[in-house]
Amino acid sequence: MNSPRTEPGQPLLQVENLQKHYAVRGGLLARTTAVLRAVAGVSFEVMPGQTLGLVGESGCGKSTLGRTLMRLEEPTEGRVLFQGRNLAEAKGDELFALRRQMQMVLQDPYSSLNPRMTVGEIVREPLLVHRIGSKAEQVDRVSSLLQTVGLAPEVMTRYPNEFSGGQRQRIGVARALALDPQLVIADEPVSALDVSVQSQVLNLMLRLQRERGLAYVFISHDLSVVQHMSDRVAIMYLGRIVEMGPVDRIFAAPAHPYTRALMQAIPTPDPRRRRERVPLQGETPSPTALPDGCAFAGRCPYAVDECRRTPPALMPLDAAAAPARQHVVACVRRSELPAFDPLAGG
Repeated sequence: MNSPRTEPGQPLLQVENLQKHYAVRGGLLARTTAVLRAVAGVSFEVMPGQTLGLVGESGCGKSTLGRTLMRLEEPTEGRVLFQGRNLAEAKGDELFALRRQMQMVLQDPYSSLNPRMTVGEIVREPLLVHRIGSKAEQVDRVSSLLQTVGLAPEVMTRYPNEFSGGQRQRIGVARALALDPQLVIADEPVSALDVSVQSQVLNLMLRLQRERGLAYVFISHDLSVVQHMSDRVAIMYLGRIVEMGPVDRIFAAPAHPYTRALMQAIPTPDPRRRRERVPLQGETPSPTALPDGCAFAGRCPYAVDECRRTPPALMPLDAAAAPARQHVVACVRRSELPAFDPLAGG
């Protein structure tokens, strides 16, 4: 059941200028009145066995990006290369084979499992779809997968409504692992769970990554979870990546004002420490009418006229850094902002 593996040193996933637009229609004739740019020119790489954390406020396009990577949404422009093959152009048998190596863990463990199917049928379904193994081999595989995620094989005959949210998410993880994928897109996999259960599911995902060499695209709005899970972090704002780099560099020295605002919103562990937050001004622009310059300029306390005129490109803070350590930011004032104190804000 093992899938072909990526050559050492080569990216498992490459995303190049990916865009996803939706037509906004209105009037009696349902004509297109505007275009919503949910994903607007996103590029990044994911290496085998590594995790890219994707962070942003609700509505920034991160879940749409995850669905577009899986071809659950058709891209408007751009390329998604998996093992060097263009997923955006794959059709028929080629797309079917590629999807075997890319699986998804969905956000809501209550709606992502069919209530009319038993746990065994849910986890076995990918094996049936891809015609892998005999019935006996499939049952053995399901039993092994359930044990891997910390559930007893006896639960195969039970239904999803008999389980807690954390147990249901473990079932979802088992289903995602059924085809032995190389990449898992995890879309807010613990946001619907209690904090005590979140750590159990996150630690399970980390253990499976170590044991199986999995790569994750981990989508979340929770920075503390992303810091725990990720090797690299990408910050999204209104469909664009505004900052990306190694997790330690992003959290120690965020270079984009939006990233800093997200960091300052993290609760302080010491109640005696009070942060001097730099408040965000204005309102988020409509994704159907983005400004000409930086989309964050209207809310940014450091914005100048150039920010409102010039669309900023992702530029490295240290051009001499190795590719794996590159820290890039889309801000025309990236070298002028004051130093950031992660405890005091600023």
